[in-house]
Amino acid sequence: MSGFVEKPEPVQVPGLTHLHTGKVRDLYQNAAGDLVMVASDRMSAYDWVLPTEIPDKGRVLTQLSLWWFDQLSDLVPHHVLSTEVPEGAPADWAGRTLVCHSLAMVPVECVARGYLTGSGLAEYRESRTVCGLALPEGLTDGSELPAPIFTPATKAAVGDHDENVSYEEAARQVGAETAAQLRQLTLAVYGRARDIARERGLILADTKFEFGFHGERLTLADEVLTPDSSRFWPADQWQPGRPQPSFDKQFVRDWLTSPAADWDRTGEQPPPPLPQEIVDRTRAKYLEAYERLTGQSWV
Repeated sequence: MSGFVEKPEPVQVPGLTHLHTGKVRDLYQNAAGDLVMVASDRMSAYDWVLPTEIPDKGRVLTQLSLWWFDQLSDLVPHHVLSTEVPEGAPADWAGRTLVCHSLAMVPVECVARGYLTGSGLAEYRESRTVCGLALPEGLTDGSELPAPIFTPATKAAVGDHDENVSYEEAARQVGAETAAQLRQLTLAVYGRARDIARERGLILADTKFEFGFHGERLTLADEVLTPDSSRFWPADQWQPGRPQPSFDKQFVRDWLTSPAADWDRTGEQPPPPLPQEIVDRTRAKYLEAYERLTGQSWV
């Protein structure tokens, strides 16, 4: 069992139809048929949406995504139309709202990996493969791969795990031509982002993208290259053979699995509230990631 500790009631806004409450984002549709995407401060871990929020997280995710969309616009179109807050919406939607094209979403998570960690590491330890791709012997936690790889996953409902699949299975689901386009775009975007991050002293270990069709064109959707969807590591602390320090929800995961939390992640009880220290340290990591990547101070 997993999901929301307590699913929030959606905010009702005149002229907007509430479509979906996700782990982090609330989706609406406006009268023109555009998608209105509002990033919350909610935090998820181990397939649970936690009872404690991280202040400013929604704004950081939104502003960082916008910055990345600009860096990538010559490689792939994105879905953002405007950042204007719809009339009648709460004031606190400012800075965390995107009005977007409504896309025909591709039902595959597009994951690029340049380093071995996470579910890829677990599979490699069993079979020397990741999503069916053979990798050389001798790799360890945090190893750089010989070349970045495209490892698709099927999208899961809230509370379920996304499931890694082979490229062949992804092609069977979405068609050979679309799968080839997804692989090419995913690796091109990862390569650009990896190089930008490297210039700023960060390693982009892996990341996931979502694409949809706007007419005939594959278009980058959702959020992109934030600490929620990507593993960023400080390059000066990179040391293969151990878990790497990272700019994400590491403090949250570590606390939830510590004796202090007194919580069984494999059980059915929801996770406990986070201590203020963990909230503050996690918020600081998100802000540091934003500032290091964009070169701009968080206001």
